[in-house]
Amino acid sequence: MLRAGQFLQNRYEILELIGSGGMSDVYKAKCHKLDRLVAIKVLKEELSSDDSFVAKFKMEAQAAAGLSHPNIVSVYDVVDEGQLHYIVMELIEGITLKTYIARKGKLDVKEAVGIAIQVAQGIAAAHEQNIIHRDIKPQNMIISRDGKVKVADFGIARVVTAQTQGSAAVGSVHYISPEQARGGYSDARSDIYSLGITMYEMVTGRLPFEGDNTVSVALAHVEEPITRPSIYEPDIPVSLENIILKCTEKKPERRYSSVTEVIADLRRVLLHPDENFVTMAPEIDYSADTRQISEDELKVINLSHKSYQPMQQDLEPDYMEEPEYTREPERPSNVSRRIGRILTSAGVLVAVIIVAVLIVLFSRIGGLFRSGSGLNIGLGDTQSSIQMETVSDESKPQLADTEVLAPDAKNLPVDMAEAKLKESTLVMRVVRYEESDTVENNYVISQSPEEGTVVEKYSTVDVVVSTGNGMIDLQALALTSMDKAAAAAVLAQNGLKSEFFDEYNDTVAQDKIVRYEPAQVREGETVTLYVSLGPAPVMRTVPDLYNITEEEARQRLIDAKLNPGEVTRSFDAVIPQGYVISQNIAANESVEEGSRISFVVSDGPEPPPQRHIAAISETYDLQGAFGPGMEGTTLKLEVRLRQDAEDGSQYRTLMEATEVTTGSLLPIEFPEIEAIIPGAEYGEVEVVNAESGQVLASYPVQFFVTE
Repeated sequence: MLRAGQFLQNRYEILELIGSGGMSDVYKAKCHKLDRLVAIKVLKEELSSDDSFVAKFKMEAQAAAGLSHPNIVSVYDVVDEGQLHYIVMELIEGITLKTYIARKGKLDVKEAVGIAIQVAQGIAAAHEQNIIHRDIKPQNMIISRDGKVKVADFGIARVVTAQTQGSAAVGSVHYISPEQARGGYSDARSDIYSLGITMYEMVTGRLPFEGDNTVSVALAHVEEPITRPSIYEPDIPVSLENIILKCTEKKPERRYSSVTEVIADLRRVLLHPDENFVTMAPEIDYSADTRQISEDELKVINLSHKSYQPMQQDLEPDYMEEPEYTREPERPSNVSRRIGRILTSAGVLVAVIIVAVLIVLFSRIGGLFRSGSGLNIGLGDTQSSIQMETVSDESKPQLADTEVLAPDAKNLPVDMAEAKLKESTLVMRVVRYEESDTVENNYVISQSPEEGTVVEKYSTVDVVVSTGNGMIDLQALALTSMDKAAAAAVLAQNGLKSEFFDEYNDTVAQDKIVRYEPAQVREGETVTLYVSLGPAPVMRTVPDLYNITEEEARQRLIDAKLNPGEVTRSFDAVIPQGYVISQNIAANESVEEGSRISFVVSDGPEPPPQRHIAAISETYDLQGAFGPGMEGTTLKLEVRLRQDAEDGSQYRTLMEATEVTTGSLLPIEFPEIEAIIPGAEYGEVEVVNAESGQVLASYPVQFFVTE
């Protein structure tokens, strides 16, 4: 680890450590050659002897060094100094988009679109140089104090080559594209997918896929449909929602073909948010009319059937398939299998018809012997008397060869009813659907002609099919196994509204659905769901902590089965030092067991006020700074004090913006500078270009305590 004050290449002065990752540490430093602050990313010492890590570390610099764009963090220098490998980059004072989302919960539409456009512009600039980032996520997007967004960390970026095919899955799992998760081909559309997930998180405050481990999350990106953002954020404009859904299509060819197209649609959102102008990839239509297979098509099907040999991958699930460029010949199509089944069924049907004809024929022959006497048939010298008699059944109508009795198809599922009619050489036709309180959904209510009617073979039987009673059975949705968000999403997918009420429950886990009302509803109606708060809390009485010692206060809280909360200190002229002045929850109030009770402890009487003062007497030579070629140019300069704290830098203006001429001397004389941060020992007096914000010179000052 580098130390503050250490110099690299006699040029970069290390100021402080500002970040650390798995491969590298990032330092804030000052370039004394160009008089500017920079960020230096240093490969960790334990990895510097590993050639593969060094190569990957350098790959980031090589990928980003050639990129110059306002929305990309600039790379200034790449250095190998013995066992020290580091990259010198632009220093951005700000926070990551991930932190910004966490602080705000979620972003409003205009802000999210504005950030997305800036990020997309940076990605587009990289794509123009044939560089794919491959790790787009909010953690790699920095928002500066002036609101500019920059894309950082090209650590796994790669120039588009044949190497991008079949590579291992790379990228942060919550933002990874399906093709990256499969280890397949990744191109510019992979970055578009990750950008879509990032936009999803900005507008909803959540990620679309979560899981217990990285594998389950990666599989979700490959297999599970994405929940529409409007389920969690109903006010999102339809245009923005469709942009996100198009970016996050599972198949790359269904996404935007380039980031510039995404940018164009995002800009239209700002002008026409409620217009549905996004062109989505068309769905495959399986409802087309039946078409007869041509002879040429049948030959192709037969050839593919004959040449097909089962491969091992035929036994694997869909998500294990190789990318298209390595796939083996496909299985025979469904069409060829259907033809085989049709031919087999036709053969069986012909056999049944032949048997039926033979039965009718023999029955009619038997009618010739219906005289009531026996028929003698000579068998050599022996006579056998065989009496053949036909039994008449007057209850059944006599059928011609072309006639059948209509079977009963009522109260059967549609597929079984159709099969039963087909067995009787009849054709079923659904004439309408209607609700029924007695017949289940998709079952036959009635038929025409009725059961037992004599009809011509191959004629049509019209049926009416039930749509049920129009009620949605909530038991089938298994709502009690879900949490609040999942239940709301499932109900919305089924065209239902939801309202929630909290209640304590000793057996159902917190945030899970305890019960719901009613059991059945119609589409568009509201379902009331009761959400578990967990077991009902035990209530405790808050003890009185006033004017007792801090140790006694802590013990009283523990005895009352409460926890000491934040302890702060304050000056008090009455309460002795070390004794409690006040508490955040009054004595004798009832609170949940285990609640934290904060209190304030006296530091005794307030001491006399102290001031922290510094002084400076310097001269800033504008001619030396800008050179003789700039002599006579007028600039607006401002002098300010800067002090750094844990939550960022703070400033105070010492000299308002003043016009000065280059070639002159600017006195920096302030005999009494009061500290911005009480107790801070050091600060910087900066000369700043008031128009550009650029720091031209910086002078350290030290503060001393004075009464």
